[in-house]
Amino acid sequence: MTAHLHETGEVSVANVASYRTAKQVSVEVPGHGRITGDVAWGGNWFFLVREHGLRIELDNLEALTDFAWRVRRAVNAQGHPNVDHVELFARPGRGSAHSRNFVLCPGKAYDRSPCGTGTSAKLACLAADGKLAPGQVWRQESIIGSVFEGSVRIEGNAIIPRIKGSAYVNAESVLIIDSNDPFAHGIRP
Repeated sequence: MTAHLHETGEVSVANVASYRTAKQVSVEVPGHGRITGDVAWGGNWFFLVREHGLRIELDNLEALTDFAWRVRRAVNAQGHPNVDHVELFARPGRGSAHSRNFVLCPGKAYDRSPCGTGTSAKLACLAADGKLAPGQVWRQESIIGSVFEGSVRIEGNAIIPRIKGSAYVNAESVLIIDSNDPFAHGIRP
């Protein structure tokens, strides 16, 4: 992985090689019926779902989380135990974006950003389907309206995503290690 700080303050990250391992996988989700999505790697394992019938809005977090959690459990139980993230897509809220997403992470937490690894997995699927050419920009909007710009380059058979977005410093801290503290360096057996 490499990163580049732009003069605008935005950062671009060239992510790990990303790829789809299974296209249009259908799973039976309790309470929702058959759901279809792709299994892809973008630095984490994702199940990417386009057709789900839910609104991707902040006021719908509880329903989105419940649904995505059920999907993840079904995907894991029905042949893809490595999937630990579920990404749902919908039409964008911003005119400049191509898609809006909701990403459920492990522990039932959601990603406030468009998710760099999730966007990488999405880009890999788009490139594999011939819907995203090398260098072409894809704009992914998060549930809170933030946007990442993504593109890919091809190296041999590998799809290498590049994600560009903004980051802000939100804290500085000083870690104090007391030499008298028997647990200063962690709890060890």
